[in-house]
Amino acid sequence: MSADDAARGTKRSAPILEIAGAALRRGERELWSGLDLTVEPGEFIAVLGPSGSGKTTLMRAILGLQPLSAGSIRVGGEAVQRGNPRIGYIPQQRPLPPDTSMRARDVVALGVSGTRFGLPIPRRGDRERVDRLLEGVGAAHFADRRVGLLSGGEQQRLRVGQALADEPTLLLCDEPLSNLDLANQVGVTEIIDRQRRERDAAVLFVTHDINPILGRVDRILYIAGGRFVLGTPDEVLQSRVLTDLYGTPVFVLRAGNRLVVVGAPDATPHHDHDHDHDKGEA
Repeated sequence: MSADDAARGTKRSAPILEIAGAALRRGERELWSGLDLTVEPGEFIAVLGPSGSGKTTLMRAILGLQPLSAGSIRVGGEAVQRGNPRIGYIPQQRPLPPDTSMRARDVVALGVSGTRFGLPIPRRGDRERVDRLLEGVGAAHFADRRVGLLSGGEQQRLRVGQALADEPTLLLCDEPLSNLDLANQVGVTEIIDRQRRERDAAVLFVTHDINPILGRVDRILYIAGGRFVLGTPDEVLQSRVLTDLYGTPVFVLRAGNRLVVVGAPDATPHHDHDHDHDKGEA
């Protein structure tokens, strides 16, 4: 149960995401196995781990793009499928070419009409929906600018708006803050968290740095070396726990309001893991 629900004392509805006995392999190597995870409405779960540990592959499995080696995944009580409107997906920020001719509103409009067969002919009310989405992600003032001329933070806001088009009950965020400056990290995080608070959407948030979202996280799924640990931030982010997970001495230090992880393989002192795609995971 999330902190918001505990404060309201509300009764929980059915889980949004249920993963049971899940295992995934890449070639001869098992990424992880025996994963059980139930995600309730309104929960914010951070997914941490070094590159190649299986974080992005887990996202792909939930999206129906990667079959499990064992176990099952259900979203909203139903088996996973491609193109599930219950799921919104926000990828890592990757700059679009400067000569991209689409306007900002066209990017968001793909989330509104992009799943239809044939040409995406606008329907009555589509423009209003796009305008509301642009307003909701703070992009209304550059709605008609060419997207290739926008900053990385502005482009990422459009990706968030696109992901929210179907009012998803589950948001999969695959390192959405990477390559963003601090101001845009805060802005994008707040948009995602507002969706969680206002619509009771669950959030699975893959990140290389827990600090920008630490105050919002209910639980952490930490995957490393084919093993994983699941618990609250206070339960997981301990030197003893991560030392056992990695099988090598790891120290979790507090520096002001920030956590610093020292000694974890494949990490900088600030726990800055490479993205899984860089290791050919996806």
